[in-house]
Amino acid sequence: MRIREPAVAGLFYPADPSELRSSIQTYLSDATAGPPAKAVVAPHAGYVYSGPIAGSAYARVLPARGRVTCVVLLGPAHRTPDAGIAASSADAFATPLGQLRVDTVARDALVDAGLVAIRDDAHAEEHSLEVHLPFLQVSLGDVVVLPLAVGQVSASRVGEVVDRVWGGEETLIVVSTDLSHYHDHATASELDRRTAEAVVAGRPDRLGRYDACGLLPLQGLLLAAERHGLGVELLDLRTSADTAGGPDRVVGYGAFALA
Repeated sequence: MRIREPAVAGLFYPADPSELRSSIQTYLSDATAGPPAKAVVAPHAGYVYSGPIAGSAYARVLPARGRVTCVVLLGPAHRTPDAGIAASSADAFATPLGQLRVDTVARDALVDAGLVAIRDDAHAEEHSLEVHLPFLQVSLGDVVVLPLAVGQVSASRVGEVVDRVWGGEETLIVVSTDLSHYHDHATASELDRRTAEAVVAGRPDRLGRYDACGLLPLQGLLLAAERHGLGVELLDLRTSADTAGGPDRVVGYGAFALA
């Protein structure tokens, strides 16, 4: 088997399995419970900053434990913007909590359709997908995953991929994105409020390049959600100043559920 080993364990999240599981369980228990979602949007910064906000999204995943068997995970390709929509050739992704098998059948079908390319370089150091894997392991257990790193492609292409893998109640879709970057807390809060309003309204056309680092996965999900008749609920909206950072140069985080 080809295993994609963790690249940011010990940096973005704890490398010790017990500490990692305990941290995630705390984020989940501190969040507000609610009905299960077909898709969620959650941030991907270091857990000390964005873990509580991600917990708000994954609290809406917990009720689907035992029913969801496959998770499609889309996030920005930070280091390889030329990657298009990139899948990994790995058979499994590892975390300190164990391995998650890759849905190689769905992956290969997307590659054969010309919608996705195998680009291991897009996954080698990418944190936007990796940081979600322990949350999936704790909230859903042993599921298969389809991690896709999204570079500079059209939102409509991302939406087409999401449609292809939509599935039924056995499939969860997760979009990984942070919101505004490096404004002061007051400015970021206002910018992120406007972004959240556009997301809840299902208006990807109102989202700009600097509103979210995972802009294209987010827009693609919203396009697909409209076709499938889903609504969007805002679960959490904070900045790093609300969690563990100073107020002068912050990153914004939002959590959304689609059902």
